[in-house]
Parts: sequence; C-alpha cells; structure tokens
Amino acid sequence: MKASACHILVKTKEEADRIKSQLDKGANFQALAKKHSLCPSAKKGGDLGEFRRGDMVPAFENVVFKKEILTVHGPVKTQFGFHLIKTLYRA
Repeated sequence: MKASACHILVKTKEEADRIKSQLDKGANFQALAKKHSLCPSAKKGGDLGEFRRGDMVPAFENVVFKKEILTVHGPVKTQFGFHLIKTLYRA
C-alpha cells in the first residue's frame, strides 16, 4: 500500500496545538508548514511525496494508513517531535 501525505513537524505539543487551531480556522497548511516545520519537507509546504507502508515510523503510519484522508490529524508524537499530518491519498 502506498500513500502521500504532508506534515508539519515542531518540537512541542503546545506549538503543534497552536498551529492546529490556526488550521481549524482555515489557515493554509502549506504556508504554515513553510513557516514552522522543522522537517526539510517544509520547503515544499510539508509535502513528503509518495511512500510505502514501512517507510515511516509506526505512529506516523497509523495516521496515514488508518485515519481519514484530507483531514489534519495530530499532534502525533514521534522521536522527531510532534507532527500535524494530512494524508492526501492512499492507493
């Protein structure tokens, strides 16, 4: 199974919660990713491109492969920090 997702990675749950509330009010995901995300994908608005099951850490994949697509989920804690994750598609 493959999927495509974008995410915003930050250091603290509080920061993730603040960004999530902006997204809930209609803020642009890509703009916030470029501004706040610590991941190199920030340059592309948080876009991670397409990947397969097993490519990402389990907590991240649980969201991408099991939760509703085109909805922002999180904060999701991994060893990298706190993610806000939006799955674009699964195939």
